[in-house]
Amino acid sequence: MSCQMYQRSADMGLGVPFNIASYALLTHMIAHVTGRKPGDFVHTIGDAHVYLNHVDALQTQLERTPRAFPKLQINPDKQNIDDFVFADFTVVGYQPHKTIKMEMAV
Repeated sequence: MSCQMYQRSADMGLGVPFNIASYALLTHMIAHVTGRKPGDFVHTIGDAHVYLNHVDALQTQLERTPRAFPKLQINPDKQNIDDFVFADFTVVGYQPHKTIKMEMAV
């Protein structure tokens, strides 16, 4: 089961990473409660923008070698999407790079 989101306007430095994580999780949750395997999360963006004070940080991010995706484990007892709580999810094998600081653009 795949999901697609259209986002009208997107801050590529700070907003989009959280949007991807959130909607990828939602894709897994929907697949879980409908008895399907999670597929792709397709993210379509209308106005993708990079703020000037994020350029150096994003260049650093682009120079990094991607790491393997972690695995998501979901409590198999949950069958209603409204019943999930934080403890129902476990991320296994998450190996992040060092944090890259970015200030909120105003």
